[in-house]
Amino acid sequence: MNTSALHLTDHRSGFGPGETDITRHDAVDDPVGLGVAVLRLGAGERIDQVAAVETAWLLMHGRVRGTAGPSPFDFERHSLFDESASCLHVAAGTRVTLEAASDAELTVYRCPNVRAFDARVFSPADVPDEHRGAGQVRDRCLRLVRTVFDRTNSPEQVELVLGEVVTLPGGWSSYPPHHHPQSEIYHYRFTEPQGFGHAELGEAVVKVRQYDTVRIPAGHDHAQCAAPGYGMYYSWVIRHLPGLPYTVPEFTSEHAWTMRRDAQFWWPRGGEGDDD
Repeated sequence: MNTSALHLTDHRSGFGPGETDITRHDAVDDPVGLGVAVLRLGAGERIDQVAAVETAWLLMHGRVRGTAGPSPFDFERHSLFDESASCLHVAAGTRVTLEAASDAELTVYRCPNVRAFDARVFSPADVPDEHRGAGQVRDRCLRLVRTVFDRTNSPEQVELVLGEVVTLPGGWSSYPPHHHPQSEIYHYRFTEPQGFGHAELGEAVVKVRQYDTVRIPAGHDHAQCAAPGYGMYYSWVIRHLPGLPYTVPEFTSEHAWTMRRDAQFWWPRGGEGDDD
């Protein structure tokens, strides 16, 4: 596998002002049709645009306000790790105004869908932290999962699925290893600039760092882990396939047993949490 085309590392020094494309939804050499960009605005900067395709803006930090279609919003976020998500999601043809009340950064997600649906505004109250993996394999795969929107809260005209995961220091996420017939993209941040983790792409493993992005091909297992001492955040975006929407991933059968709360596995005597 040519991981250089899947593991995108060009932005490790950070992103400049304005919008920077990481992947493009209309790239002729990329059949997935998923665009990911980073938008950085200085305090007082304003955007007024009509979305050409289905688009979502996810606040990373700062304060932004404006309107998405008829819906007003006023978002503020100080920590990706301690605060849940605020997001705008609009159909093609929707006018969006966005003003930065402070220096702000957003990630932007696009797909070539032009079907109509009502503009949507999601605040942290709409996106609770799911403590996924709690109580399993001694909490080694406990992580915070924030699903902003998917098929459960979206009309059928929507093609994007968007969420966030916070992986605990030294822990695993997207675990047990799983896969699905839709391609996916992860974009990473860490609690410290030197933080790192490892990402599986099927049988290949890449070392991910601050501002990296990974394209996950359809059908590939993609478990993740964070180095001890470093929290690892990633946003994740999927596009539904025609007649095959993303719902629940398929866990790799040989490791699915770890999801059982009563799973038995080796642990050293006298080790952490050992009652003997």
